[in-house]
Amino acid sequence: MQSKWFSLFCLFTLVTNAHLNAVSYVDGTQALEGFAGIPQKEVAEKRGVLILPAWMGIDVHAKESAEKLQKLGFYTFVADIYGVDQRPKNFKEASEKAGFYKKNILAYQKRIQLAYDQLVQLGVSPKNIVVMGYCFGGTGALEAARMNLPVRGVVSFHGGLGRDASRSIEPIQTRVLVLHGADDPYVPQDEIKAFQEEMRTAKADWEMIYYANAVHSFTDKGAGSDNKRGAAYNANAAKRSWNRLLQFLLEVFE
Repeated sequence: MQSKWFSLFCLFTLVTNAHLNAVSYVDGTQALEGFAGIPQKEVAEKRGVLILPAWMGIDVHAKESAEKLQKLGFYTFVADIYGVDQRPKNFKEASEKAGFYKKNILAYQKRIQLAYDQLVQLGVSPKNIVVMGYCFGGTGALEAARMNLPVRGVVSFHGGLGRDASRSIEPIQTRVLVLHGADDPYVPQDEIKAFQEEMRTAKADWEMIYYANAVHSFTDKGAGSDNKRGAAYNANAAKRSWNRLLQFLLEVFE
């Protein structure tokens, strides 16, 4: 019988071209446009990854992640949370728009569901999907777990962990992986403690990994290199967290 690690090598050494296609869809009267990746060489059973972008909306980082996964044989979809005419033009607008969805969590969950539906329409089994997200999108990945979207797992890269304390905690059926900068100033210890207690109460199968010397946005090359700003790229953390994602995909799809 082939070992898990031999299977990992075979699955993650496929080399194909990658190209994302714009996909139009709607939420009521709001026009949305995400990006879909269809692999040239797919794995034995169609598997998909839904990617939730950071607070600026669909960006280079999210698209690059989609293309890298597409090359490995996964169907991918980059979600449009804000809408085609609602993309933030600067950090101030991004903070306001992301803040709206964090406060209006049902609206955020609906946009996640609609993007998930687009991935399913590509022919991926509804239960053969993993949701991942960066920063604001990492918060969204956790919301996918909280709403019990029928997925194999969710992965949050340097995402916010908080939830309104008035919300009830429901059992979480999917696996949860949190990849967190050990020095992230935007996620206080009280929030981390509350999140971990939430996971225990929800009886979730969860894991949280800390990366040394990493702050917020540690996977994003566009975040600069100055940790004092609170958000900065960290090459070691970026590489290690991406490798953990690949290992996680193998684990949940075995």
